Amino acid sequence: MARAGIYKSEVVRARNNLLAMGRYPSIDAIRSELGDTGSKGTIHRYLKEIEEEEGGSTGTQVAVSEAIQDLSARLAERLHLEADQRIAALTDKHKAEIAALNDAMSTLRNEVESFRSQAERQAIELAAEKAAHTETQTKLQEERIGRAQMVQRVGDMEEQLAKEEAHRISLEEKHQHAREALDHFRTAAKEQREQDQRQFEQQIQFLQGELRAAKDTANTKQQELIRSHEDNARLSSELGNARGEIHRLDTEMRLLRSAKEQLIVAELKNQQLSEQIEQADARAADLLKENQANVCKLQETLETGRRLESELMAAKAVVVSHEKILEKLTALQAPPPKSVNTMKNSVDSQNSLFNSEE
Repeated sequence: MARAGIYKSEVVRARNNLLAMGRYPSIDAIRSELGDTGSKGTIHRYLKEIEEEEGGSTGTQVAVSEAIQDLSARLAERLHLEADQRIAALTDKHKAEIAALNDAMSTLRNEVESFRSQAERQAIELAAEKAAHTETQTKLQEERIGRAQMVQRVGDMEEQLAKEEAHRISLEEKHQHAREALDHFRTAAKEQREQDQRQFEQQIQFLQGELRAAKDTANTKQQELIRSHEDNARLSSELGNARGEIHRLDTEMRLLRSAKEQLIVAELKNQQLSEQIEQADARAADLLKENQANVCKLQETLETGRRLESELMAAKAVVVSHEKILEKLTALQAPPPKSVNTMKNSVDSQNSLFNSEE
């Protein structure tokens, strides 16, 4: 904490330190050397006394009016105050610009991170869509293979059904021929019996003589009739087998119809899968376009960040140049005047420097 008052000895020590460092012992410089302690009026009064004492000890009495000394002191103090104010204003302005640039850079970095996260998320979604697309294509290929197998199986079953139908028709034709032959035999036997009956009365005498031969013939006919009955029974059995085969073929036909219905369902499912694949392709294309747009935005953001960084570097360079100007201004200040002409020259040089700074 700054003290309320200062001593003349402290002002003398601070002034000597500044002169030893080659700096002009102005009021602000001495006050800064004292740790920002003491009022400027007190420091000015002590400096005036010190200059009067030094002027008296060397024996070089100079008739300098207090008005001129006060004017020079006030001009020097005003010059330093205005320089400090301008430097402080420029410093505050550049600090504000640097803070604004830092805020803009932070905002841009956040936007870049957001765009980067969004791009990564979209890349993940695109990979998932590609995986789903690949899986859908695999399922479609499997369905196509299953469909081809079903078509082949249906073709084989239709071919087998055609063969069974031809075999059934052949069996029916054989059975029909057998029935026709049996009917023909029965008709012929009936006619023969009727004819034999008519001839029996007429030829009973002749037939009695030939009874044995007739019995043999009857036996032969009986054997043929038995064989005919056996053939009829065999044909009936074959007809039953044919009917069982027809029933089995009907069952297979129903299975084929069910397989055809399943094939139709599989075709509908394949059509749905194809539509899903087309939608997935469209979604993948949209994601690619959106990713490209985000990449363009990210590039623009990076360009803006680089431009702002260059502006920040330029602003820092301006601040550094102003600091160098301040150091040159402090270094170019001359030691305290010893005569009226020297004081006038110092005042003129400070005024010219002040005008050039403006």
